[in-house]
Formats: sequence, structure tokens, C-alpha cells
Amino acid sequence: MHDEAALDVVRADPLCAETPARLLTAPITPAASVYVRSNFALPTLDATHTVAIGGAVRSPFAMSLAELAALPQRHVTVTMECAGNGRLGMDPLPTGEPWRYGAVSTTTWSGVSLRTLLERAGLTPDVVEILGHGADAGPRDDADGDVRFARSLPIADAMHPDTIVATHMAGERLSVDHGAPMRLIVPGWYGMASVKWLARLEAITTPFTGYFQRQRYVFDVNGTVEPVRRTLVKSMITSPIDGGSCARAVLVRGWAWSGAGAIARVELAVNDAPVWIDAALGTPVSTYAWTPFEAKLVLPDAATATIRSRATDTAGNTQPEQIQWNRLGYGNNGIRGVVVAVTEEGRSEF
Repeated sequence: MHDEAALDVVRADPLCAETPARLLTAPITPAASVYVRSNFALPTLDATHTVAIGGAVRSPFAMSLAELAALPQRHVTVTMECAGNGRLGMDPLPTGEPWRYGAVSTTTWSGVSLRTLLERAGLTPDVVEILGHGADAGPRDDADGDVRFARSLPIADAMHPDTIVATHMAGERLSVDHGAPMRLIVPGWYGMASVKWLARLEAITTPFTGYFQRQRYVFDVNGTVEPVRRTLVKSMITSPIDGGSCARAVLVRGWAWSGAGAIARVELAVNDAPVWIDAALGTPVSTYAWTPFEAKLVLPDAATATIRSRATDTAGNTQPEQIQWNRLGYGNNGIRGVVVAVTEEGRSEF
């Protein structure tokens, strides 16, 4: 189970926990501190568990852990973010888990390309989505009876070679908190697409409209509902830390990521200054991992300062100045700053 000292717990049962800010400075998040999201009580599954592949296929079958291990393995290093990350920054506060800003982590997942399994099953020509069913279920206030977790992927995303059925995280067998014994990993999408405790993969011929696709994990704005899908462009300053102190001359560092493309630009601004300064971009550890940025700034001669960051991706998406509020509080990628005390004793990295 989880190490409480390595996570900031948002809810204890079922566990929802963030990566502490102090541990978000490294390209790869320590395994014990990868954020955890649970919708229901954790299912109890053992090594005999299998995932069934069926629906609109020619040859349905089931696959055990041992059989998955015998297939070619794929390793993907992914920055994954919970769709509710940053919900506490929305006003008025929407319903849902009160996530701050640490429900995002980067780690390496290992397993078998979902494409390999789908090709073996033989999809019929009319398949439009692949539906992942989790083994977790429970009651919801706005639904009759127990609801089982399930989310679908368009066929193009399901067939991408880096969409995998994962059995390992950071080189070790998945823990129960992270979906053992097997889960989906969908790079570039918010975490709800990476169905944990994977029980069944179903090829479907019409778009899925189940609870977690039409009532939760949706952008609901004035009654217009759209399922949450790819991660919106976002940036995060990791040094100096929010609430910390620094000298006027300071090296600002952080991460930027997007599910729609690579990071093309990160800019920094101090307080409400209209001038944005380009940060230098580093090289991410993988196509799907966050991009490092840094810039040297000289802060105003004042007691405090707010340093803001703004990212733009190669698809032309830029973080909005204002938070895009929605009823359920998903996808908060508004420009955010860190507030620091400016002191002569503060650390300067020039």
C-alpha cells in the first residue's frame, strides 16, 4: 500500500493523494510519490486475474499476467495528470475531490501494446471505440445501484502502439493503489482514460455513453457536456516553491506539458507586468513527459512577488489568463503563479 510520508493525502478511503510539491522537481517522480486516484473501494485481484477481450471482434479471448509477460514488452514514460488537478483553484469551488496542484506525476510504465491484443482479437470493420472496464465499482449519489468504472477510447488512440496494458510501474509490479495487476496507460490523456484494475476490453460500434463518460469526467458548462479527453496545455513552477523565499536575482525552473503536442514555448511574468519573458526549454525524457524550462529573473525591490508561467504547445494552444470554470471542476489549466518572499537572505542562483 502507499507510504503516507511520500504523499499528500486528499482523501484516505478510498485513497486519493497528491505528489508533494517538494518532490515535483525531478524529471521522474519517485515511485512512492506518484499521485493516486481512486473512485471506489480497491478491488482484490490476484495473479490469476485475466483481462477479457471481446465485443465486436472475430476471436474473443482472455489474457493472464503470465501470457502478457510472454508478449513483446513496451515501455512508455508518461506525465499523467488527474483531470481534477487544480480544482481548489476554481471559484466558486466545484463539486469533487479537493485537489490542489500535485495530482500530476511522471513515471515509466511497462506492458503490452493494446494494439497487439486487438489485432489478435480481430476487430470488425464497424468498431469505433474500445471500452475499458475496471473491476472497481460502487454507489453514486446520482445513479441507481452500483456503478462500475468504465471509459472508452476512439479506435485510433486505442490502436496507437504506445497505448498499453501495463503490468509494471517504475520497473516493479503494479501496486494495488496503481491498478494491479493490470491497467491501461493512455499517453497524452487525463488519468481517467488509463483504466485501473482492468477487467475487460470491449470493442464497440457506437460511442460509449456510460456514467464516467457522460455524468463524470465531463466538461459541463451551462448544460453543454463534453467528455474530458486529452490533457490541456499547462505549466508549473517548481523552484522557487510557492510560499518560499528567494533573492531578487533568481533562477526560475519548472515543467510544462500538453496532450495535444510538444511544448513550443514557456513565458514568465512577474506580478501583473504585461511583459512576458521567454524561458529556455530543455529536452523532455520522453515524447510524453513534461518539458523542463528555466529563466533568470530579477524581481522587483518589494517584500513579495508573484512569478507566473504560461505555456504554448505546437498545436497553438496557450494557457488561458482566466480559469475556465466548469460545474465539475475539470481541466484547470489557467495561468498560475507562485508567491515568494523576496529577501536579502533568500537563495540566489545567478
